[in-house]
Amino acid sequence: MAKFELKLPKMGESVAEATLTNWLKEVGDTIEADEAVLEIATDKVDSEVPSEVDGVLVEKLFDVDDVVQVGQTVAIIETEGEADETPKTESTSEATADSTPEQAVKEVEKQFEAAKQETQTPIENTGDRFYSPLVKNIAAEEGISQAELDGISGTGKDGRVTKNDILAYVENRSSAKTDAPAHAAATADSETPAAKETSKAKTPISVNGGDEIIEMSRMGKLIAHHMVESVQTSAHVQSFVECDVTNVWNWRNKVKASFAKREGENLTFTPIFMEAVAKALKDFPMMNIAVDGDKIIKRKNINLGMAAALPDGNLIVPVIKNADQLNLLGMSKAVNDLAVRARENKLKPDDIQGGTYTVTNVGTFGSIMGTPILNQPQVGILALGAIRKVPAVIETPEGDFIGIRYKMFLSHSYDHRVVNGALGGQFVKRVADYLEDWDVNREI
Repeated sequence: MAKFELKLPKMGESVAEATLTNWLKEVGDTIEADEAVLEIATDKVDSEVPSEVDGVLVEKLFDVDDVVQVGQTVAIIETEGEADETPKTESTSEATADSTPEQAVKEVEKQFEAAKQETQTPIENTGDRFYSPLVKNIAAEEGISQAELDGISGTGKDGRVTKNDILAYVENRSSAKTDAPAHAAATADSETPAAKETSKAKTPISVNGGDEIIEMSRMGKLIAHHMVESVQTSAHVQSFVECDVTNVWNWRNKVKASFAKREGENLTFTPIFMEAVAKALKDFPMMNIAVDGDKIIKRKNINLGMAAALPDGNLIVPVIKNADQLNLLGMSKAVNDLAVRARENKLKPDDIQGGTYTVTNVGTFGSIMGTPILNQPQVGILALGAIRKVPAVIETPEGDFIGIRYKMFLSHSYDHRVVNGALGGQFVKRVADYLEDWDVNREI
């Protein structure tokens, strides 16, 4: 018999942890390869973790609602093969060969206990103090406890601990003198009531008799943290362009019936907009980048994120991979497939990974424009406003006249640390140009 460690897989870019929401198998259950063992959830997607091997579940290392870091072992599966699945099982097999069965069992139990101890005290956000995944990872690597981290004075916004803060603490750890805020666990027992009252006070919220208090969902809390982190990380700037989509409107009305009959699905505006965005990103590759500290990562692939609504009202961003290589038919099928699976909560982790630029359709909810928050570590996001029938000045060789046109606003949010106003404005104008110059005789 051999022991296989089932680890939490990487769930997507910038995702460092997940919450265990449900065990699908119990200790002693037989498991087949690719069969789901547990369910996990992140701020981006709910998913199942399958087994990589056939075997029997012999140990659970986490309980429901525990937070698990990417790469951590969540379960032990006993297999029929030789004990060479992982380095740990190799040492276990050697111990088994040279000892009695009872000693081997004790040795395995000791290793399981050590694994539990390693995962029992992950760094968590405390009170109003939020730590980024990078800070948490550094703290874990350097053996910094929760109490130590809570005691470090942050230089970021609202006292947030930055990468430089924790690295400076590590360098001067032997002689470092950290502040002792009221939420530091190490000093909590020794604080006097007066000292606790001097901790950072929150604005009190009055609750009346008829008010209803609703607990935020797990995903809602995670999204809130990521939105605040994005605003604190990037310098958000917006550019707006009004776009005449009359040609697009008329062309779609002309071909949508035949398209639905031939392909068995609807032709929406979204793939048309996505195609225009992909073309513009090829024209302006410095919009298809990411920021890593003081380095810029220029992405080779154009992977478009498409914000989609979930049944519970939250948003998720599935990704269309290599969008610039798809024709309009392929783009339409990709958009419809991701939208359907998002509504049915059937997206897989790979579906929300690797995005390089994001598009969100605020017009779906009747908004004519919006100022979306960046999906880190991307540097741009485009909001599509509602298409409206409006009076407009039409220029012709015979003169100008007033006519009825279909128009919409394109709202481009971008990271002003690396994208200046000229690039941000030129990019969104190029998207508008592609839509306004749409060929009304185009075949699909």
